[in-house]
Amino acid sequence: MPNIKSAVKRAKTSEESRKVNASNKSRLNTARKAYAAAVETGDEAARAEAFKKFSSAIDKAAKAGVISKNASARRKSRAFAKIAAKTA
Repeated sequence: MPNIKSAVKRAKTSEESRKVNASNKSRLNTARKAYAAAVETGDEAARAEAFKKFSSAIDKAAKAGVISKNASARRKSRAFAKIAAKTA
């Protein structure tokens, strides 16, 4: 347990940040799994809707600092490439 007052405060804020980041990562992984399931189906509309939700979740995670901007761009690019490969 920290002895200095600022260290106590920092430990508290770090724990709160950890919980928020874990929640955002969980939301991102749930969207990713839903997107992957939709890609496997043959329904074009379901794929488009799942990609839209996944893309939004990625952008929100990047905005919150959970993942970097480059990771966000890379994930969206790969997700779109999967859709393009399935339709072609």
